[in-house]
Amino acid sequence: MSQFFNNVEPNIIDDEMVQKAIEEKCPEDLGDLARGESINFKVVTELQLSFKSILQIDNLWSLENLTKLQLDNNIIEKIEGLESLVHLVWLDLSFNNIEVIEGLDTLVKLQDLSLYSNRISKIEHMDTLQELQIFSIGKNNLTILEDVVYLRRLKNLRTLNLSGNPFCDREHYTLFVIAHLPSLVYLDFKLVRDSTVRFLHSLIGKSGNSILQSLCFVALGAGSLQKSGSQKHTAAFVEHLNGSFLFDSLYEEDTEAAKLASLPGVGDLLQAYPSWFVSVCGNLYNYGLEEYEKREAEVSKFHKRLHEILTANQQESKRIISEFENRNQRRLDEIYHARSGEAAESQRAQGKEDILQLWDALMTLEALVSNDLEELLQDFKRNVDVIALTFTENIKGIYPFHSIQCRELENQHHEKLMEFVIATLEKSDKGELEEDLPDDVQKLLVDKNTIVNAMDMSHSIRLRKIDKRESDMLCNTYQW
Repeated sequence: MSQFFNNVEPNIIDDEMVQKAIEEKCPEDLGDLARGESINFKVVTELQLSFKSILQIDNLWSLENLTKLQLDNNIIEKIEGLESLVHLVWLDLSFNNIEVIEGLDTLVKLQDLSLYSNRISKIEHMDTLQELQIFSIGKNNLTILEDVVYLRRLKNLRTLNLSGNPFCDREHYTLFVIAHLPSLVYLDFKLVRDSTVRFLHSLIGKSGNSILQSLCFVALGAGSLQKSGSQKHTAAFVEHLNGSFLFDSLYEEDTEAAKLASLPGVGDLLQAYPSWFVSVCGNLYNYGLEEYEKREAEVSKFHKRLHEILTANQQESKRIISEFENRNQRRLDEIYHARSGEAAESQRAQGKEDILQLWDALMTLEALVSNDLEELLQDFKRNVDVIALTFTENIKGIYPFHSIQCRELENQHHEKLMEFVIATLEKSDKGELEEDLPDDVQKLLVDKNTIVNAMDMSHSIRLRKIDKRESDMLCNTYQW
């Protein structure tokens, strides 16, 4: 969207802009802190500076604990000023004017990077991003398909978006990328088939020098990939929400949570929480599929109407031309058999007039079809805008499913769990526990600060995963 900023005054990130962003987007406790006389930038973990007409990245050195940074939809030309943000996990630089990938060397914890819709022509300078899992560099100026091989060094890369680049028009583009990046799970928002990965990977091992020839052979046999059920869910932006996948991912790396399950009362709490959380995700999943059907129906209706307009125009054009040809053939016959030059000249004059009338008729048809297509496109744009806007607003919170309920459930669960833990800790200090706790749990309950810090850290990680899932849905919807 950077092309829309041509007539605005460019900005450089300063303390005032950062402070205002913190007040607008941070949780209430950080917002109150930001509105004070002084700001402790070290407590800020997330910052959104979208649509600020930013030309140059600067003055972020004090935000050393930042984990999420949004700089999308600005006019940034160079990646710079990020050296101190060593804890950054999520970085969005989409819709800018960046030409070169650079300035990311210190961001070794980065997991999600978006450079969508910039002016980048080469994939490079990403060797240190070994934790990167999600990378979006669609709609840039990438022309050399073989440059994708560079990404093989990113061992944790699972989701990649390259759509909208010139090399995407290359024959067997998809097969080439999958063959050289066999660990990919999603490519251009579509699920990668495991069987395709294994087969193409084996081809590379057998014939590295003739891989393109092999890919051509595979493509001829494989045909186009049809949308499986999981691919449909991906197209609906609600993949992995029809079960416990999201909930399980919240706790898959949380070893402390498993230990705390042995505390009195926590077991019952842990039984109720998953069912509510999974139910909320299931509701969002069903809603997402319904909205997907609406989008598909709108696109289908557009193509149907487009076909009708063009078909009607072609049929009418053919009728007019056919009538002209019939009249012209009769006129030629009359000219051929004319007994006088005057009669022949009269027929020729009528022929010229008929040609002008044909031109007028066809140009009128052209104007009519142009108007019909313009009206069709405007209606389609309005309808799509409404559908997409409704979907994104509902995800953000108007529809009580994801961002509101999932976060509320996690917050409520965390508060209740904290109550149980503090109560257990107090009983332990007084020697009033009726049963012995496992050694690993006792180590956690050394003192209040230790257990509270550990639980707050786990809680923060879970909230970020919930936010990340919502952010993915919104980004995919915007890009669609």
